[in-house]
Amino acid sequence: MEKVGTSSQNPFSDSAAASVRTASSYSQPSSGIRQPARRQFKSYRLNGEYEKPWLTDKRLQKTRVGNYIIWGFVAVGFALSGYINFSVTQKVSKHEVVQYCLILDDQFSSFNKEIWNQEVQIGGFGNGAFDWTTTDDKNSFVDGEGLHIVPTLTTETTSITEAQLLNGYTLNLTKAGGDGTCTGNTNAACAIRSNQTLGTIIPPVRSARLNTRGTRSIRYGRVEVVAKMPQGDWLWPAIWMLPVNETYGPWPASGEIDIAESRGNDVDYSLGGRDIVSSSIHWGPTPSANAFWRSTRGKAIRRTDYSKGFHTFGIEWSQDYLFTYIDSPLQQVMYWKFKEDETMWQQGHFEGVTVNSSLLVDPWSQTGNPSTPFDQPFYLILNVAVGSTNGWFPDGLGKKPWTDAGLAASDFYQSRDTFYPTWPEDSSRGMTVKSVRMWQQGPCR
Repeated sequence: MEKVGTSSQNPFSDSAAASVRTASSYSQPSSGIRQPARRQFKSYRLNGEYEKPWLTDKRLQKTRVGNYIIWGFVAVGFALSGYINFSVTQKVSKHEVVQYCLILDDQFSSFNKEIWNQEVQIGGFGNGAFDWTTTDDKNSFVDGEGLHIVPTLTTETTSITEAQLLNGYTLNLTKAGGDGTCTGNTNAACAIRSNQTLGTIIPPVRSARLNTRGTRSIRYGRVEVVAKMPQGDWLWPAIWMLPVNETYGPWPASGEIDIAESRGNDVDYSLGGRDIVSSSIHWGPTPSANAFWRSTRGKAIRRTDYSKGFHTFGIEWSQDYLFTYIDSPLQQVMYWKFKEDETMWQQGHFEGVTVNSSLLVDPWSQTGNPSTPFDQPFYLILNVAVGSTNGWFPDGLGKKPWTDAGLAASDFYQSRDTFYPTWPEDSSRGMTVKSVRMWQQGPCR
């Protein structure tokens, strides 16, 4: 039977049943106990006019002024960051409106002799480097990781003994009287005789230097090289460019573009070891009047170094500007503007400069082009040099075992017990190149 006054509906089975209980049933407790009335809120706010002494307190005024200054600096900071971001975007070209034609894409599945020339010389290439560049597959080879350019001790990779290296041995790479392998055009670049009395030795290290001269070159465009830098004291890896022709005269009058250079020394080397990569352009009417220092810039990497992994080393070059970068065009290393109202002669401040009591002469005046000498085709070079006497490794820094004006190569070799242990036994003592791409500015033809 149903109880009187109760609903037959189950409120848990029918949601509509919840409306059966009226609001009045909530206002009176079932126990019949009377609840006390809720007290009304009473404001204690002062009525009328009253004093506000804190508004005239000088300490509060100083706090306000300090806040205004802080917010002012915040506003200036936002304005400066906006300007910097805008200026960077102006430096980076708009790729959607600039056309490029890919002329080289080498992923190094093999060594392509139709693209890469192997230079064979012993003269130091004008830098006083101690390496003998070869075609030996111990110094340049391709495997699953890419192209390797690896330095080796001469006594370990040739039949030349240590005694011969130091005295009484003639190395002749010339076509006349030698083995004919030399790619240089001077006797100093192709032949040498060791003489212990004079301190002249056979180059103590062999390495490799590859270039694209005669196969690939660009006049304005882009280059990207994906590479890992070498590890080892006094190693000098370089990714760079030289003009196909010496249109404006011998180096550096016709220019040089250094995309990426480094030192294999440890990161505690005072000028920066393998944690720093630098870029530069070289130009000047004579070697002693080279304004490269005006454009040289470097970029450091934190908590690691450039021998620990692969990075993209790139350049973008047009008639208006030239800049290098690492991994992204937004991470620029060096930027140089070719100014419409200022030639490279003027940017180098060569006017009125004398060399050997003679005034320098502008070798680029006939072009009227603000980018001269960087208005000609350039080709790419990849190499790992060892040591030098041109100041790349300054005297007196990093326990350098030779002096540039002394018996440099001989002193370097005599210190092999110190530097050679820093060279890894595997190919990481060399530069490893995973890929090379070159684009010519303009449409493909």
